[in-house]
Amino acid sequence: DTWINDDAAKVVRRLTRACHEADLVGGCVRDLLVGHHPKDFDVATSARPEEVRAIFRNSRVIGRRFRLVHVLFGGGHIVETATFRKNPPPQVDGDADDLLIRSDNVFGEAHEDALRRDFTINALFYDLEDGSVLDWVGGMAHVESRTVHTIGDPIVRFQEDPVRILRAIKFAARLDFGITPECYDAIVQCRGALAMAARPRLSEEVLRLMRGAASHRSMWLAWETGVLDILLPELSSLLSDAGDD
Repeated sequence: DTWINDDAAKVVRRLTRACHEADLVGGCVRDLLVGHHPKDFDVATSARPEEVRAIFRNSRVIGRRFRLVHVLFGGGHIVETATFRKNPPPQVDGDADDLLIRSDNVFGEAHEDALRRDFTINALFYDLEDGSVLDWVGGMAHVESRTVHTIGDPIVRFQEDPVRILRAIKFAARLDFGITPECYDAIVQCRGALAMAARPRLSEEVLRLMRGAASHRSMWLAWETGVLDILLPELSSLLSDAGDD
């Protein structure tokens, strides 16, 4: 508990006092469980954005398609607070082969919010009141086995959003985790879909792969899986030539 940010705890407790559900969620919970100091603390709540805004005068609503509330504290610290969401209903029009996510602003319940996240290790909720981890997706088992796996079929999840391939590599490298065989095979199979992804998002994730102490392993995993062939073919070729020497 000493690693839990005081501002994030204040947000959770004030929301629960106002009769809303609220928990820490995502990367901060994952990092606490593996013994890392979280960089950011995010809160998920049953309160709608306008309700969160009414509770915290020191806040602002951001985004149009996906509305979040940033609760502002001293020193420029921000606690990002999001309403529980669920997967939107299937689209009846448009290209049936296009699985890329277009809508993500349907409010739901906590367990539905967990199911719409990308990887099991990122879908854990922490209840501050009783100190328990809420796990609807089998994330604790993957934390304990130190492996990265998608929520649901990896091929479907990577086709929905190919940038998740880079996120899988990033988490495996940074956390020193393995990747489950099913997920690894899906990365190899779906890597060509990265060519469909928006360039700004790709660039952002590639830069994240190259930052920090885990950049060497990130690039090695990207090369080993063939992802580097899609993103940076010249670098991939250079690494392949070096391996042949």
